[in-house]
Amino acid sequence: MEYKEIYEDSIAHPEKFWTEQADAIEWYNKPETILSKDENGYPLWFKDGELNICYLALDKHIQDGCGDQVAFIYDSPVTQTVKKYTFSEVKTEVAKLAGGMQSLGLKKGDTAIIYMPMIPQTAFAMLACARIGVIHSVVFGGFAPHELAIRIDDCKPRAIITASSGIEVDRLIAYKPLVDEAIALASHRPKKVIVFNRKLGARIPFKKYDVDYDALVYGSEEAPCVPVNSNHPLYILYTSGTTGKPKGIVRDTGGYAVALQFSMKYIYNVAKDETFWAASDMGWAVGHSYILYGPLLNRNTTIIFEGKPIKTPDASTFWRIISEHKVGTMFTAPTAIRAIKKEDPDGEFIKQYDLSALKNQFLAGERCDNATLEWYQEHIPIPVIDHWWQTESGWPMIANSLGIEKMPVKSGSATKAVCGYDIRIFNENGQELGPNEEGLVVIKLPLPPGNMLGIWENEARFKAGYFSKFDGYYLSGDGGYKDEEGYIFITGRTDDVINVAGHRLSTAEMEEVVASHQSVAECAVIGIHDELKGQIPLALVVTKSGDTIEHYQLEQEIIKLVRQQIGAVASLRNVVIVQRLPKTWSGKILRKLMRSIADGEEFQIPSTIDDETIVEEISATLKKYKIGVFNT
Repeated sequence: MEYKEIYEDSIAHPEKFWTEQADAIEWYNKPETILSKDENGYPLWFKDGELNICYLALDKHIQDGCGDQVAFIYDSPVTQTVKKYTFSEVKTEVAKLAGGMQSLGLKKGDTAIIYMPMIPQTAFAMLACARIGVIHSVVFGGFAPHELAIRIDDCKPRAIITASSGIEVDRLIAYKPLVDEAIALASHRPKKVIVFNRKLGARIPFKKYDVDYDALVYGSEEAPCVPVNSNHPLYILYTSGTTGKPKGIVRDTGGYAVALQFSMKYIYNVAKDETFWAASDMGWAVGHSYILYGPLLNRNTTIIFEGKPIKTPDASTFWRIISEHKVGTMFTAPTAIRAIKKEDPDGEFIKQYDLSALKNQFLAGERCDNATLEWYQEHIPIPVIDHWWQTESGWPMIANSLGIEKMPVKSGSATKAVCGYDIRIFNENGQELGPNEEGLVVIKLPLPPGNMLGIWENEARFKAGYFSKFDGYYLSGDGGYKDEEGYIFITGRTDDVINVAGHRLSTAEMEEVVASHQSVAECAVIGIHDELKGQIPLALVVTKSGDTIEHYQLEQEIIKLVRQQIGAVASLRNVVIVQRLPKTWSGKILRKLMRSIADGEEFQIPSTIDDETIVEEISATLKKYKIGVFNT
C-alpha cells in the first residue's frame, strides 16, 4: 500500500487503524475501548488497556533472548568516556533503582523531578519511575534555581533525582547547590533528594533530605514492573508558555507507546537492532521520545551524547560518533548542522570518517533553510528529511514517512501529514484555505495516540490555549500552507509574520534568502516597530568562520538579494552582524526576545536561554548601529 491509501484510511477509520497499531505492542490487559472522551470531551485512546512502558523497553527484549544486545552507548567527549550497556545491564540498574525509590516511599501516582545532565543515570531514573508508575518530570540541567522552583511548586514531587554536576563544554556546573537553592525558594518540600556523585570535583553540600544514589541502588532489591492504565501519566514535560509560566505537558502511557512504535517503523524506517541517534537532550521532547522510549521500544541501540556539535573538541564530533558507532539513522536540529557548517564550511572533517552506515538524516526543532540542506547533501549524499512536530504532540505530525513510501523532497517542506493527523490551513475566521494560501495550521480532532493528555492541573489553560479558537480543532500556533500536491510548508510561529505597510510578510521566507548569501552561517529576521510602516524587517547575521567581508558590503548585498527575490515591498534596509544569536538550550532562535530588545519593550529573559549574557551583546550591537529604539 502507498502513503495516500494508508493515510486516508487512518483519517476515515481511526479506531480500526489504531487498533491494528496497538497490536504491535504487548499489553497486560488489551484495550477493548479504542477511542473515547474524557469528562471535558477531549479524546482518549485505549482507556481500559493496561501496560508498562519500562517492560516494553527492557524486560520484553530480554525475555525474547536479546538481553546481550547493546541498549545504550554513552559517548561523552567532555569526559573522554565511551561506555556501553546491554539491555540486561540496563534492566538491572533500573529495577534496583526502582526498588530503592519504593523503599523511600515513592509509589504509583507520585511525581519525581529528574534534574540531571546527559549521563546514563538520567535514563535509568526515567525508566525506574516508569517501572513503578511514578510520573517523572525531567528538568533540563541548565535551568536556574528559580525555574526549577517553579516546576517543584507546580508538580509537587515526592523526590528529586539529581547528579553532582554537569559539564558545559569545558566548565563544571555543580548541580546540588542549585537544587538546594530551588528547594529553599519553593513552597513545596520534596521528601528526598537522590544524588548521583559523578566524582568530578563538584561541591556536594549535604542536607538531611539527601540520599546517595549508588548506595540506594546497591542496597535495594529489583522492583518488578507495575501495570498502569493506558491513560496513566508517564511524564510531565514543561514547555515555555506565552504567559511566562511554563506549561506542564502531560503524556499518557499507552497511546504514547503505540505512537512511538509506529513512528520508529513507518516514519524513521528503522529496523530492530540498528543504532539510532537523536542528538538532543533528555530534558526535551526529542530526548524523551527518540533518545529513550522510541528506540528502546523498537529494540534499537540508542546513543546518550554528552557534548556539543562543536568545541567538544571540534566540528568533527558528530562524524566521529556516526563512524565509530555505525549510526544508521540520525536526528538533530538544523542549528547543529549550521554550527558545524560555520566551523567547517568546506566539510574537511567529514572526509576523515567512514559514514557509510548512515542511511538517513532527520532534522526538526525549527525550519531547515535551503542553504543548510544543500551544504549537508553536498558533503553527505543521503536523504535529509525535515519533519515537524511539537512538545505537545510527542511524535511527528508532518514527515516523509520513509517506512510507508519515500516521497520526493521539496525544499522548505516537511512533506505531508503523518497518519492520524488531519491537518488543515485556516484563515482567522476558521475558513479552510486553498493551495498556496498561507494561514493557521490546525488539526481536526481527534488527535492520534501519543498526543498530550492535558496541562498538569490546569484544564482551563489547556482548553484556552489549544481548542478555544476553532471548535473541534487543535490550534498549533504555527503558520503555513499546502501546495497543490498536499505538501505542507511551515512558515514559523504565527507571531513571526510581520506587517509592513499592510503587507503580511513571512520572516521565514526572508531568512531563506539571507541564509543563501555565501558569507552567512546563520541568521534571523525579525519585525521591528516603524512609525511609518508599522513594522520593518531587521536581519541579524552570523558570518562563517574566517570570513572577512565588511559590514557595509554584506548589508548591501543582502538587501539586493532580498529585493531581487521577494521585492521592494520587503523593505529590508538594515542588516547587522552579530557574534551569535540568542537560542534556547535546544537550539531554537529566540526571535521574540530580539524583537522586544529592538522595540524597547519590557521582556522576561526566557528560562530556556542558553546564555543570558547574549542579551547585552544584542543590545550593544543594536545601539552601535542605531537600530529600533536605539535610533535616537
